[in-house]
Amino acid sequence: MRFAGDVIGDAEFSYDENALANDQLIKDYIVALRANARQWSANTKTRAEVKHANFKPHAQKGTGNARQGCIVAPQYKGGGRVHAPKPKFDQHVKVNRKEKRAAVRSLFVQRGMEEDLFILDEAGIALDAPKTKEMSRFIRTLGKGNKRVLICLPEQREDKLFDNFILSTRNLKNVSVMTISNVNGYDLLVNRAIVLLDSATETFQTMMRGE
Repeated sequence: MRFAGDVIGDAEFSYDENALANDQLIKDYIVALRANARQWSANTKTRAEVKHANFKPHAQKGTGNARQGCIVAPQYKGGGRVHAPKPKFDQHVKVNRKEKRAAVRSLFVQRGMEEDLFILDEAGIALDAPKTKEMSRFIRTLGKGNKRVLICLPEQREDKLFDNFILSTRNLKNVSVMTISNVNGYDLLVNRAIVLLDSATETFQTMMRGE
């Protein structure tokens, strides 16, 4: 398709069916991505770590209240936490390179079957200035409403050609731009439309053939 929004035609791509991933592998890969994105640095104090004066909040008897021995008990405001989260180290979940590539390849195939994969002709994207309005119009022509859109750039690119095109997406909160090699499975799941620049299709075909 062109940047103006008109569809030129359909494109076909080949892929190795034996190199696709099953549902369980894709699920494990996505879970690993989400887990590895966490900092695992949540930390709260237990009652042994809270600084406090060493006295009872009230007398043992005579007040009519339940007996209390310390103001850092969990039921008090500012007291220690029960089963408090602590920083966790070495929580990285390893994903084999072959499994990762198979999962990404399978999700690309799924996007193609659902007609959520588009190839953009670069002839009309050489903008003389950033134009958010034109970019917004192009995104609407994809027919995905307010859903998220991912634009994939080639590895080797002429920055002057793509600079204004990339800047035109900056104020569109539902549009992401990245190079084709940096796309992971989570990106393919959360974005409802995947737009490939035609110069990125060679790298894309290499990925799909499992090379």
